[in-house]
Amino acid sequence: MADAIADSGVDRLSEHFDVDVRTDQSPDELRETIADYEAIVVRSATRLPAEVLDRATNLAVIARAGAGLDTIDVEAALASGIHVVNSPDANTIAVAELTLALILSLARNVPRADAALKEGRWEKKALLGTGIAGKTLGIVGFGRIGRAVAHRAAAFGMKVVANQRRSTPELELEAGVEALDLDDVLDRADFVTLHVPATDETVGLVDADFLARMKSTAWLINTSRGSVVDEAALMAALDDGSIAGAALDVFAEEPAVDSRLARHDRVVATPHLGASTVDAQEAAANDVADQVVDLLADADPRTVLPLRVVEVERLTPHEAHDPRRVEELAGRLDDEAILRNPPIVTRVDDQFVVLDGATRSEALRRAGHPHIVVQVVDVDDDLALETWSHVLTGGDWGVVTEALGTVDGLSLVTCDLAVARDRLLELGGVCALLSPDGRAAVVIAEPGLNRFAAAEATMRAYGEAAEVTRTMERDLDTVRVDYPELEMLVVYPPFTVEQVLLAARSGQLLPAGVTRFVVPGRVLHLDLPLSWLRNDRSVEDKNRDLHERLRRRHLAGTIRYYREPVYLLDE
Repeated sequence: MADAIADSGVDRLSEHFDVDVRTDQSPDELRETIADYEAIVVRSATRLPAEVLDRATNLAVIARAGAGLDTIDVEAALASGIHVVNSPDANTIAVAELTLALILSLARNVPRADAALKEGRWEKKALLGTGIAGKTLGIVGFGRIGRAVAHRAAAFGMKVVANQRRSTPELELEAGVEALDLDDVLDRADFVTLHVPATDETVGLVDADFLARMKSTAWLINTSRGSVVDEAALMAALDDGSIAGAALDVFAEEPAVDSRLARHDRVVATPHLGASTVDAQEAAANDVADQVVDLLADADPRTVLPLRVVEVERLTPHEAHDPRRVEELAGRLDDEAILRNPPIVTRVDDQFVVLDGATRSEALRRAGHPHIVVQVVDVDDDLALETWSHVLTGGDWGVVTEALGTVDGLSLVTCDLAVARDRLLELGGVCALLSPDGRAAVVIAEPGLNRFAAAEATMRAYGEAAEVTRTMERDLDTVRVDYPELEMLVVYPPFTVEQVLLAARSGQLLPAGVTRFVVPGRVLHLDLPLSWLRNDRSVEDKNRDLHERLRRRHLAGTIRYYREPVYLLDE
C-alpha cells in the first residue's frame, strides 16, 4: 500500500494476501522495495514512472484507487505484462458535487463572506452575488463526471452545453444537453467547467486563446487535472479582468502551498478535494481491492515460466480420453506421488482448455485432487495444431470398410487413389482411406451428424477392426517405408486451433489421437509432490509458493532451455 486508502479496502486485501502499508516512500525507497511485491495500490501521491517499473520484477498489478492514471507510466507497465486497474466510477459523484459547490461558491462569494465574517466584518452590500438558475454551464469533456455535473446543474435550473473532442453517443442522447464545438461553448457559457483527462492532447488546453474566447463575466472551474490549465495565462487573464474568476481544485504542482494562483483574490482554491469524501474513498478502496483479488487469484503468476495452480474443475478437455489409460496413469501417479509434466492449457472465458495432458488431468480429478499445476499458453503465441494420420495394420480393406459400413450416419464414397485427398475436401468428408493396392474411399457423415462425433464413431469402428498407430506423415508411399505391414492409411482434413477451441467451449470433444498441439517452450520435469497439490491451502497461497519455488530454481541456474524447444527443470 504505497498511499493510504480506506480501511475497508485494506481489510479486503488482508483476507487474501500479506499487506504492507508503506506510505510516504521517497522515489529512491520505492525503487528499492517495489521488487518485493506482486501488487501495489496507489492514489495520486505515488508516481510510477518507467524507471521504477523496471525494478518491479514481481509486480503483477498496479491498482489506482481513483480515476486518473497520469502518475503511472501505463505503457511501460503493460509492456512488462503488469495489469493496471483503477476505479473511475468511485469518485464520480464526489467530484461532481465539489464542482457544483465551487460554482455556488463563485456565484455567491461564499469563501469571501466566510473570511470577512470571521475577521469581524459584515460585508453584506459588498458581496452581491449572482444566481445560477437560467445561467449557461459549459462542460468541456463529457465523460462520467461531466455527465454527473450536467444532471446536477440541470436540477439547479442551469442550461447545459457541452463539448467533447470525440463525440460520443452519451453526449448526443443526453437529455437537455446541447452538443457544441469548443468555440461556441466558450462564447455562450457563464461558467466553464473542465472534465478532461490528463493526456498529451489536453496539456495546456486552457491557454491564453482559450481564456480570451470566454466571456469577461464567465468563471472557470477545474476539478480535473492541473496540467490542463496554463497557469501563467490564467494569472494574466485574472489580473486584467479577461474573466470574472476561477475555482481550482487542482494545480500543476501539488501541494500548491506557495501558489500565487491559489492566493489570487479572484480564485476559490481547494487542496485537491475532488475525491475526498468518506463515501468516495471507501468505494474506490473496495473497488480496487476486489480487482486486485480477482487478478491475483485468476491471473498468471509472474513467474519465470508460464505455470500456475488452478482448480481441477476449471479444466475443459478438447479431446476424449481413453478410460483405460486414465486408470493406468492414476495408479502410476499414486505410486510415484509426483506430477512430472504439467498439462498444457489455454484460457477460454473462465475455463482452461486442455491442449495436451487430458489423461493426466482426468486422472488427478478422479483421485480427488482439488488443484493442478498447468502451463498456460496463448493461442496467438505461435501455437500450432497438427492433424495425425492413422496407420492401420492387422485388418485388411474388406474388414475395415465392413466395420465402417455398420455405423449409423456414415457412408463410404469410393474414388481413385490419386484424387482421394481432393475428394475429401470437396465432399467435406470425415477422413479418407488410402490402400497400398490403389483403392481409396472417403468417409461421409450424414447431415446433422456433428463432425467430431462422426470422427469418434469412425475411429471406434476401425480401431476395433485393426491396430492403429499415429503418424504425422500424410504421403502413402513414405508411410509404407516405415510400416511395411501397412494395410491402410487414414488421412483426416486439417483442423484449426479456432475450430478446436470453439468446439471445446460448446462441450464437443475431438476423438483422442486426431490432433496434436505444437507448443513452443514446453515445460518438463516439474516433479511437484502431489501431496502439495492435495493440501487444503488456497489457490492464491499455492501460486505464491509455486512462484517462489521457480524463482529459487531460476536463481540457482537449474532451469535450462532446449532449442527443440523444451524447458527442463533439473533434479
